[in-house]
Amino acid sequence: MRVVVSIGGSVLAPDLDPDRVAAYAEAIERIAADGCEVGVVVGGGGVARDYIGTARDLGANEVELDQLGIGTTRLNARLLIAALDGRANLSPATGYDEAAAALRRGEVSVMGGVTPGQTTDAVAAAFAESVDADLLVYATSANGVYDADPNADPDATQFGSMSPTELVDVVLPMSRDAGASAPVDLLAAKLIDRAGIRSIVLDGTDPSVVVDAVLRGDHTGTDLIPTGTAEPTYWTAEEV
Repeated sequence: MRVVVSIGGSVLAPDLDPDRVAAYAEAIERIAADGCEVGVVVGGGGVARDYIGTARDLGANEVELDQLGIGTTRLNARLLIAALDGRANLSPATGYDEAAAALRRGEVSVMGGVTPGQTTDAVAAAFAESVDADLLVYATSANGVYDADPNADPDATQFGSMSPTELVDVVLPMSRDAGASAPVDLLAAKLIDRAGIRSIVLDGTDPSVVVDAVLRGDHTGTDLIPTGTAEPTYWTAEEV
């Protein structure tokens, strides 16, 4: 099975915690050791927000701010590459062809941001589409997709499963509200819908949760199931 895992920067390296990075590297290694081809997209997290906030105060424009964010995602990606100890590409891929080439070489393919104006949510979806991934997993700080921001609305309800088209409908109004927190951004949702990629959105605070989700489909997040698709055959084979 070919899988792309999107790891939020604040999930991978809160306070630049080396133990968390090492735990994520171990989780990725476990997935690869089970026979999966693994691509990883790493976000910028709080470190990126700190740099962007400071640069904004200094008068940087939006493209310059995006470039700072991209640079930070690649620094975080380098942390994961270091922890993977030779099992990944030597440096973060800067484009989809480069990332796909690493997969073909049998490496864990790690990348960060690519283009100004595009989040790593969207990068992960585009990467997954470009390599015909069987599964896309978003390891976020939220346990799935809700009908409202659970941090602001105590009555927010989690979706156990939904179609990618339904995800777009849920995320669209959230994207219009300043400061709203959607677990996956609108462009990513549209790319997932376009490609029909089986996806999972889950709380990635514990890296072992990602292992269970990828290898067995076991998780407490939200399944994004394109219409007319079945479970990955990898899970079915594991059950036999």
